Amino acid sequence: MIKIKNISKSFGDKQILDGISGTFDQGKTNLIIGSSGTGKSVLLKCIVDLIHPDTGTIFYDLRNFSEADKDLKAEIRREIGMLFQGGALFDSKNVEQNVMFPLDILTKMPLDEKLDRVNFCLHRVGLENVNRKMPSELSGGMKKRVGIARAIVNNPNYLFCDEPNSGLDPQTSILIDELILEITKEYNTTTIVVTHDMNSVMGIGESILFLYKGHKLWEGANNDIIHSGVKELDDFVFSNKIMRGMKDR
Repeated sequence: MIKIKNISKSFGDKQILDGISGTFDQGKTNLIIGSSGTGKSVLLKCIVDLIHPDTGTIFYDLRNFSEADKDLKAEIRREIGMLFQGGALFDSKNVEQNVMFPLDILTKMPLDEKLDRVNFCLHRVGLENVNRKMPSELSGGMKKRVGIARAIVNNPNYLFCDEPNSGLDPQTSILIDELILEITKEYNTTTIVVTHDMNSVMGIGESILFLYKGHKLWEGANNDIIHSGVKELDDFVFSNKIMRGMKDR
């Protein structure tokens, strides 16, 4: 479980996040949603300490990450897996080297064990016999799956996914969503997904936090989102034609 309390962040005189609090449960797909530019990715980067918030506290289970010393922060970071937007694979490394990278920098595991783990994770995401392929030889969906394999190679307790369906066709997006959900249940991870894709929201949104112009306006499950009563959330949700049809029923 991850808890955040009163997270705020400004860049210059522009406030991006204003006092965001919330809980992200273990074993669930927790979604942060909202329109582009509303602070979703900034919040995610604050949670993983890629960006330092101006105010607020972040807890990983009972551990205060915001006030942790160097050793505790390193311990928590070893428990984190991250799928970046676009996959963020190293162009100069092949698939095997990309997936092995977290093991190289975070563990002292022998090479044969690292190879076994890499192959297991590639098999888990439905990719086999691609170890020697370069990222340039992969489709968008394959890159995302390699990114997921890299994110889980270190058996993370916490999995973060930033716009995992960006640039993918609808069918591949569904496959990626289903894979994220399956891995969350299989590993019992605390999974946080940043997205503005309503298909993802309705498909895997077990717990949802809605941001609007840097403020949290709603928190709940996808089953309740249609009847939230929050105008800004309604405008976001029902901009999708399929969702408008569901509302009219």
